[in-house]
Amino acid sequence: MRVFLHLFPVQARSVIVAEKKEETAQDVAKSAETKPAKGADSKAIAEKSGFNVSEFLKGTKEELDKVVWPSRQQLVSESLAVILMVTLSATIIYLFDNFFIWAAGKVF
Repeated sequence: MRVFLHLFPVQARSVIVAEKKEETAQDVAKSAETKPAKGADSKAIAEKSGFNVSEFLKGTKEELDKVVWPSRQQLVSESLAVILMVTLSATIIYLFDNFFIWAAGKVF
């Protein structure tokens, strides 16, 4: 429906606004149904919200097992490359800065 927004801007916008109002009303009704009582314990809240700490930690461990960790040689060589490039970039910036300071001193 949003594809035709440029063809029928007024009608399409009013339909989109009506859809959003309907979705909002449905969301409010659903949230009222799923709210736990004030005296509910934390375990019941965790079950209703769908968050389980042990499942989260288990999933995290599974994902970390999928990671391809670099070898020691790869880690050292890439770290040295980064340090070298940062040092080179800083040196170039320092030299340009000093050149412009010198040039500004001659001009002004």
